Amino acid sequence: MKDISNASRPSRHTAYPKKRPSPYGVSKSRRQSPLHPALAVTRKSPRAARADMLAQKQREAHIQALRREGVYLEEEYRDEIRFYMHEMERYTMSSTTSMDQQPEIRWHMRPCLVDFLVEIHFTFRLRPETLYLTLNIIDRYVSRRIVYVKHYQLVGCAALWIAAKFEDAKERVPTVQDLAQICRDTYDESAFIQMEGHVLSTIQWTLGHPTAESWLRLMCCGPCVEDTKVQHVARFLMEITLFYREFVQYPSSAIALGSLTLARYLCGKGRRLFEETDECLEIVELLDTRLAKRVNDLSETLVKKYSYAFYSKAATFVVQYYLEGGRWQRQHAPLPMTPIRTSSSKVSTPMSVSTTASDLSDDMPATPTSPSFSSDFFTSSHMSDDKENCPSSPTFEPVIHKQQDPTPDHYLPHDFVAFGRPALHNLNVASPRPPVAMIS
Repeated sequence: MKDISNASRPSRHTAYPKKRPSPYGVSKSRRQSPLHPALAVTRKSPRAARADMLAQKQREAHIQALRREGVYLEEEYRDEIRFYMHEMERYTMSSTTSMDQQPEIRWHMRPCLVDFLVEIHFTFRLRPETLYLTLNIIDRYVSRRIVYVKHYQLVGCAALWIAAKFEDAKERVPTVQDLAQICRDTYDESAFIQMEGHVLSTIQWTLGHPTAESWLRLMCCGPCVEDTKVQHVARFLMEITLFYREFVQYPSSAIALGSLTLARYLCGKGRRLFEETDECLEIVELLDTRLAKRVNDLSETLVKKYSYAFYSKAATFVVQYYLEGGRWQRQHAPLPMTPIRTSSSKVSTPMSVSTTASDLSDDMPATPTSPSFSSDFFTSSHMSDDKENCPSSPTFEPVIHKQQDPTPDHYLPHDFVAFGRPALHNLNVASPRPPVAMIS
């Protein structure tokens, strides 16, 4: 049966025609209450749309460039990542007080061990984080256990083995046979396995230490991407801190920030005063003092490692800078200078009869005295008494110029060092105001 209810209903005439679709493909939404605004897409001008598209492409290109370098960082998790890294950094710190109480281990033995580890690390092409994690594991183990001299090299090799397993790819991790050959068969292969378990149980299997290299990557991939040379100089300075006791007490974040600050200064970049902290400035001054006084005592292995073009010849640049007498100059906040009021014998503006010299001054009224003028006004004593505005020339300490060998421009060689260095077998340190002329 046919339904004729709608057909028999008379058509309702309206004063408004039927709404036509928009020629742009976007239909206007119905008028709604201001308490419930419409969730329609806001239309942008062509210029704003192109600007947004260009900014999005730039962000994507920046992220892709960082990911090609192995840096994976999402902006929305940046604060949480930093907070967690600071928390783990405090948890994995070593104690220099406990390390001072070792019966046989002395601090003058540390540079020899670090130099030995830098050679192995460079030979196997391990990641930069591996070296810093190795030294952190050694320091935490020495802070809790008594280590004898004959086992110091074994602890270092076991720590390097653990760090390589944690940070590097499997094909780059040295084997037990490699470690035994490096130590010239001083220790059995079972000794490395036994020491590995003992070290891990001592540090409670905590290996998530945020290294200085991790902090440097985080600082260099921020809003301002650092130059490659600045990063290489900063890495060279950070590895220098691994050799000496005075840097062990500082957290790795301060080490990275201090090294980056000094590297930017040496490369002629502007300083970021809003990022500098007290610990950062202390590290910069310690590094600057050591390099200025003992630049010739740096590890030859470390200097040779960072003298290749692969690292922008960072070691050659830093050593040459300090051999020429360059020093870090800490810039304090500029203090306001006392303005010097110049007095003249003539007044260009008309004055009333009652105007006197004291009316021209901003000071409190003083008892008038008889001024005494010399024959030459500009050579009087008051011109040389302004000690506050006198520039002070910097002083430099004498340095000994060392003849540097020419550095090859090729990249890292494959046969840089040979195994079997007997590195650790010999182990056992207020201005007066110028007078105002009276107007007659």
